[in-house]
Amino acid sequence: MSSPSPSVAATSPPQAMGKSDAASGLGTATGNGVGAALPGWCPRWAERLGDAYLSGTSCVFLLHGNVRDLVPVSPAATDAATADASAWGTVPDFLAKEMFGRWDVVLAYDVGKGLRPLAGPDANRLRTMAQWLTERIGAAATWPRDPDQAVAAIDAILERNLIDPPEQRKRIAIVLDYAQYLVPDGEAGSRSAASRLVRVLGWATNPLLRRVNVAVVLLTDTISEVHPRLVQNPAITAIDVPMPDAAERERFALATAAAAGVKPEHVESVKRAAALAGGLTLESLRAVITLSGREGTAPDGPEFTARKKDLIERSCHGLIEFIQPRLTLDAVAGHLDAKQRLEADARSIKRGQLDAAPMGYLICGPVGTGKSFIAECYAGSVGIPCVMLKNFRSKYVGETEGNLEHALGVLRSLGPVVVVIDEADAALGNRQSDGDSGTSARVFSMIARQMGDTRYRGKIVWMLLTSRPDLLPIDLKRQGRAEVHIPLFYPHDQAEIDAMFSAMARKCGVKLAAGLPGPVDLELGLSGADIESIVLAARRKGLERAADAGKQAGDTLSADDLKAALDDFMPSAQGLEKEMQEIAAVLECTEKRFLPDRWKKKVGEPGGRSHLQERLAAIRDVIGS
Repeated sequence: MSSPSPSVAATSPPQAMGKSDAASGLGTATGNGVGAALPGWCPRWAERLGDAYLSGTSCVFLLHGNVRDLVPVSPAATDAATADASAWGTVPDFLAKEMFGRWDVVLAYDVGKGLRPLAGPDANRLRTMAQWLTERIGAAATWPRDPDQAVAAIDAILERNLIDPPEQRKRIAIVLDYAQYLVPDGEAGSRSAASRLVRVLGWATNPLLRRVNVAVVLLTDTISEVHPRLVQNPAITAIDVPMPDAAERERFALATAAAAGVKPEHVESVKRAAALAGGLTLESLRAVITLSGREGTAPDGPEFTARKKDLIERSCHGLIEFIQPRLTLDAVAGHLDAKQRLEADARSIKRGQLDAAPMGYLICGPVGTGKSFIAECYAGSVGIPCVMLKNFRSKYVGETEGNLEHALGVLRSLGPVVVVIDEADAALGNRQSDGDSGTSARVFSMIARQMGDTRYRGKIVWMLLTSRPDLLPIDLKRQGRAEVHIPLFYPHDQAEIDAMFSAMARKCGVKLAAGLPGPVDLELGLSGADIESIVLAARRKGLERAADAGKQAGDTLSADDLKAALDDFMPSAQGLEKEMQEIAAVLECTEKRFLPDRWKKKVGEPGGRSHLQERLAAIRDVIGS
């Protein structure tokens, strides 16, 4: 937008361009007066927008995050006893009815619906807006839908408003929904996208617009899909719209239950469902409660967990997977010192002593040592949900960051939660771009920033699982992120071998005869997966023997069957790789007590760690890793 010519600007005294107390405030339809502070029931993000506008910091705002959910649009939303469904509406509804409820014109645009005025439920206000807009851009039937034409029309409206006499200027709010399609990331090279980007940046940096009553609000689901020049511009205020908190969920749930005809005896059940609904949007919560009302069941019944799991996984487009912990750390065989540390941390979180909980763990060790299993059992011991962060990378530019941004938003609202990232060395990337247009570096930065956010200590517990911790960037392994490094090893004495065989027998639904497994050659280097395979092989031999004899096989493994399975088993030939993984785990360990005696001895020798580092480097050179 071009600035008014000097001769035009000079026709208005300087003070006339300023925001007067009588006309500049973000007045609301229900407020106590223009220029007054927003009512207390308004969302926090709206308060931040209002503060930035009234201070003159910005006139262009970028709302991102949970912008497709319902938000309070009237004071009734603060009182669960009197609120009904009409107390909540969309973000554009809130902006039109409350944020800019006393402004002269609220003009919305998105690529689907085109230009249109927003006036909330006030029909007279809507007609007044439409008449004023018709005088400037023609009849409503001709209002542009094309993005370039629409942005150009908005630009013309704002420019004319600037040069109008002060007494004729209007208070104008522009709401640009689905901003990621107007100023997308990665398309500034196209002439039309570049033109729209430059116009929006021009509005943000035009000092004349900041001195009159004009506000431009862009809405986007994921900020990473918007062009970075817009996001990073200091004249534009980016505001995250968070997921609903527990209090808001409860008020909404009770109002929805009343509208859905939920039985009065289920009111407490509705409150419990709202408390457990962390990670759900209000729209999703409404679906759960409405369905319960139709079925006449309690909203927090046995099916609630399954519905919540399904809704969250669908909202995250399959980026996270809920794991329902079935066991606790009591089920873990061996790894005694690691278990004791994890159990102590679990007790701290259960007691609410979050300041004593670590931000995260690095669980490392050779393949087959039970890293995933111990992470799941830890979640079971704490009694909190456990999610697996799945592959969020996409072949489309910008989509990977958008996927991760949405998943992290859900995780923040879920807490407390254990987040498991398997094969973390491959999943999290590093600071290097590696020819992927900077995607790996941005993903790494987003993960590292969230892992180091101490506001979520004890609320989001990160568990990075890898057999190659030496490949993980040091930034993620430092104190304040994945700060406790727990190495897991194959059973290293007969007691651990016995415990592992018993655990795998239980897992496979069989019993061991008295005295089994007996002495086992520790040089075999059996992993938990190896032992499970041996138990299953012994079970098959027992079934075959019983079938040959025409008898019914029992559920107890015999000594002969187990011995035959052990004699027949051949361990993997990947000896160097296993040694490399063990050494890498030893070098990452943060507490000596986690190490078996033989590794404690090697580390304690003069220059022990240096010798291990040299051995690790030599093996990596040999196998080309």
